[in-house]
Amino acid sequence: MEVQPLDFEKPVLELQRRLQDLKNHSDEHEIDFETEVESMEAKIRETRREIYDHLTAWQRVQIARHVQRPFALDYVNRCFTEWVELHGDRVFGDDRAMPCGLAKIGQWRCAVISQQKGRDTKENVLRNFGCAYPEGYRKALRIMRMAEKFNLPVIALIDTPGAYPGIGSEERHIAEAIAVNLREMMSLRVPIVAVVIGEGGSGGALGIGVADRVLILENAYYSVISPEACSAILWKDRRHAPEAAEALKLTADNLMGLGVVDEVVPEPEGGAHRDHDLAAAHLGTALRRNLERVTALTSDELLNQRYDKFRKLGNFAETSGEAERAKL
Repeated sequence: MEVQPLDFEKPVLELQRRLQDLKNHSDEHEIDFETEVESMEAKIRETRREIYDHLTAWQRVQIARHVQRPFALDYVNRCFTEWVELHGDRVFGDDRAMPCGLAKIGQWRCAVISQQKGRDTKENVLRNFGCAYPEGYRKALRIMRMAEKFNLPVIALIDTPGAYPGIGSEERHIAEAIAVNLREMMSLRVPIVAVVIGEGGSGGALGIGVADRVLILENAYYSVISPEACSAILWKDRRHAPEAAEALKLTADNLMGLGVVDEVVPEPEGGAHRDHDLAAAHLGTALRRNLERVTALTSDELLNQRYDKFRKLGNFAETSGEAERAKL
């Protein structure tokens, strides 16, 4: 699969083109350019590493949205076995943007709830661009309650720009559906592990994100609002999205520092879209490690720790300049 480059990867793309020209010239004229080829390959690796070691928040948002990035079902197929998808919320219908089911990972049988995007127009229409309707959240809650009944851990794979904001969604009470999920997940008596694998947009992500352990992939983002929407509100112009992305502190490192997530899962060099199998291997290892940790706890311990975890979010202290100077 040929990887579609992002704008900031153009220096690497240019070097790759020069490398290919060098190889073609070598084959055509039967001249040994092995030393030059090795030097060029080393320069490509160094340039890519330099780019990816200094990514801006906006560049990470672009990676998180890459159309070739592994989606939820790509991870399900690689990290889990015995996957059985379950359909419908038993109220309105089935939401294809929210695939849910039962599966096995390592020694654990579990319930998996996820958000799925599409790679082309046809699939995006089917999956509603990863934006779930209320029935998607109600289906997820139905599966989580089933998991609680049979004492199965829950794994949530988060990847959405946000819940669908259209008229049909409002008519079927999207806000109420997400709010109920927040309440019920907080009191669910089985372990929950959530992973932001791509976009973690607003309440659409949080609707399946209340968990004992919240993980995030290295180039994913988790935010109360998209950078474009933030830019449109604050600057009255979407062109300031890169500045908004920096201000929102939505990257994995920022979120780890703020205590919003518990672990950052590494990605292959250049992003998960460059090696689906390796990205899935990293995620599978992280999921098994965290499942081992949370399944060792009793239900009461889980609930108490989950409550404490979310109560701490947003706590901060302000000190006056005089108080700071007094300390000195």
